[in-house]
Amino acid sequence: MAIIEVSNLKKSYGNLDVLKQITFEVNKKDVVAVIGPSGSGKSTMLRSLVHLEEIDGGSIRVADDYLVKDGVYSKPQDLKKITSRMGMVFQHFNLFPHLTVTENLEVAPRMLKRESPVAIRHRSTELLKKIGLTNRADAYPANLSGGQKQRVAIARALMLNPEILLFDEPTSALDPELTGEVLKVMKDLAEEHMTMVIVTHEMGFAKDVANRVLFMDNGQIIESGHPDDLLTNPQHDRTRAFLNRSFN
Repeated sequence: MAIIEVSNLKKSYGNLDVLKQITFEVNKKDVVAVIGPSGSGKSTMLRSLVHLEEIDGGSIRVADDYLVKDGVYSKPQDLKKITSRMGMVFQHFNLFPHLTVTENLEVAPRMLKRESPVAIRHRSTELLKKIGLTNRADAYPANLSGGQKQRVAIARALMLNPEILLFDEPTSALDPELTGEVLKVMKDLAEEHMTMVIVTHEMGFAKDVANRVLFMDNGQIIESGHPDDLLTNPQHDRTRAFLNRSFN
C-alpha cells in the first residue's frame, strides 16, 4: 500500500496553472527523484505534501489519512498529525543563526516535550555522529560550510523521527565540492530504507540512489519510471530534450 498517494493535484496562481492533474504514489522505502526544468512545479508539488502550499483541487493521502480530499483539507489538528509524519529539508538550510548545531537539532523536540531532555540529547548526539559532525556540536551556523549546514538540516529533520523525508533541491545552493558530502548522507539514508521524495538536479545521484524518477514539465508529470529506463531511454521528446541538456 502506498504511504503517499497524490491524485489530480491542481494549483494555480491567478491565471497561471502551476500544477495540472498531478497523480503519483510513493510506497514505503521508495526513493523517488523528481526532476525537470526550473518553473515546472516540482517544489510547489513537494511543498503541498506538507501543507506549505495550499492546493486548489485534488487529494493527498498520507498512510491512512487524507491531508486533503477533493480539495477539502482535514481539520487543523489532523493536519498537524499528518504532516508530522514527514520531515522537510530545504534548499537554503533555514538554521537558526543564534543557536548552536546541537540547539538547532533539539529546539523542536524540546518545545514539543514528548520525551525527556536526556532522550533528546542522546538522539542529537547519535545523529551528529551519523552525519559526521560530532566535533561541530557547539558551533554556530555562521562557522559552518554550506555542506555542513545542509547535513545539520538533514539531522534536524530526523530528530522528530519522521516516516518520510522530503528534500527540495538540497544541493543546489552548494559549491560542487561540498555536494558530495550531503549526497553521501542521503545515500546512507536510502540504504537504511528511509522513504524519500527528492526534488533534485543531480542526475547521477538519481540514477544511483532512486528506485523511481518522475519527470515534470509545465506543471505536469510527463513521464515516470525506473531510473535505468527513464534516464537512459526516455519515451517522451520533452524528457529527451531535458536530459540532453542536463547530461551535456
